[in-house]
Amino acid sequence: MKLALVHDHLIQDGGAEKVLRVFHDIWPKAPTYALYFDKKSFPDFVNKTIRTSFLQKMPLARKKFQWYLALMPAATESHNLSDYNIVVSSSSAFSKGVITQPGTVHICYCHTPTRYLWSDTHSYVSELRAPWWAKAVLPPVLSHLRIWDKTAAERVDLFVANSKTVQERIKKFYGRKSIIIYPPVETEDFYISSDPKNYFLVGGRLVPYKRYDLVIEAFNKTGLPLKIFGTGPIEADLKKTAKSNIEFLGRVSDEERIKLYANCRAFIHPQEEDFGITQVEAMAAGRPVIAYRKGGATETIIDGVTGEFFDEQSWEELADHLIRFEDEKFCPEVIREHAQKFGVERFKREMVELVENFDATSPRPPPC
Repeated sequence: MKLALVHDHLIQDGGAEKVLRVFHDIWPKAPTYALYFDKKSFPDFVNKTIRTSFLQKMPLARKKFQWYLALMPAATESHNLSDYNIVVSSSSAFSKGVITQPGTVHICYCHTPTRYLWSDTHSYVSELRAPWWAKAVLPPVLSHLRIWDKTAAERVDLFVANSKTVQERIKKFYGRKSIIIYPPVETEDFYISSDPKNYFLVGGRLVPYKRYDLVIEAFNKTGLPLKIFGTGPIEADLKKTAKSNIEFLGRVSDEERIKLYANCRAFIHPQEEDFGITQVEAMAAGRPVIAYRKGGATETIIDGVTGEFFDEQSWEELADHLIRFEDEKFCPEVIREHAQKFGVERFKREMVELVENFDATSPRPPPC
C-alpha cells in the first residue's frame, strides 16, 4: 500500500490540523500535499515530508493567501499523485479536488463542505474585511468556485463526515452518501481538578462565525468573570468592547489550556460548529458546556448531564443561562467518561479499518 495525504493548506492551526497530526501518527511515512506550508506556524511539521503547490512561491502567498483564491483549484489539481494507490484527503475546501489515477482509491475526510461557498457564503462576503471593489468582484469568483467544488466532490470514492451535521451537508450540497467517523480529541491529556472554579471559559480562533461578540456582551451585562484564549482577526475589536471582568489570554500553551479547562466553572460554546473539538476537550476535563443548540454540539453534549443548551443565538439568552447556571449539579466523572468516546485511539482504529478494508473494486454507492 502506497499512501499519500492531502490537506488544504498549512497556514492556520485549528481542528483540521489536529486531525492531520493524527493521520501522520497512523501513516508516518506518507507525504502530505498542501497548497501552502508556513513553517513558523507549524514547527512540529518541519521534519515531515510536506509537498506544496506552485502557490507557495507566489508573492506574499503565506500572509495574503486569500489573494490567490481563484488559483487554488488549479493549484490543487497540480499535485501529482500518480505514484499512490491510496489517497486520504483532509478537506474543508480544496483538497478533495485532487486528480488521481483510475486505480487509486481516494477517501476524503470531510470537515465540512466549503463554508464560504455553501452554508456561509452570504455572511462570508458581508463580513469580509476588504475594499469595496474586492467585495464587488468576489461573488462571481465564488460562483465559479462553487461549480468547481461540486465537480471536485465527484472525484472522491468515499466521503467520511466528521459528524451527522456534516453528513447532512455532504448530502445536500454534493448529493453524496458518507459514513461518520468523529474526529480525534486528546481526551487523555485532560484531568479533573479539585480546585475551586470561579470563572467561565471560551476560546479558539477569534473569527466572526464563532460569535464571541455575543459572549462578551453577555458577560459585560452580567459582570461574571470570563477568560478567553486564542488569537484571530477580530481580537482587537473584541478587546475594545470587553469590560474589566473579561480577560484575554492570547495564544496559550497546551499545558496552560489544559489547566484553564480543568479550573473553569463551564466552557461556553456559542457557535454552530461542524463538530467542535473545544467543547469535547472541556468535557474531558470534567467541566460542563453551555452551548448553542445547533451543529456538532447536539451530537457531543448530553443536555442536563454533560452541559446545557440555549436555543436563541443571542446575548440575552446566554446571559439568562449564565445567571441561572448551577455547576454543582453536574458530575465531573460522568462528564469525563462521556468525552472518552471521542478519543484518539478510537479514531485511529476506525480510520485504519476503513482504509485497509475499503474494496476499490466495489461499485461506488449511488448518490443520495
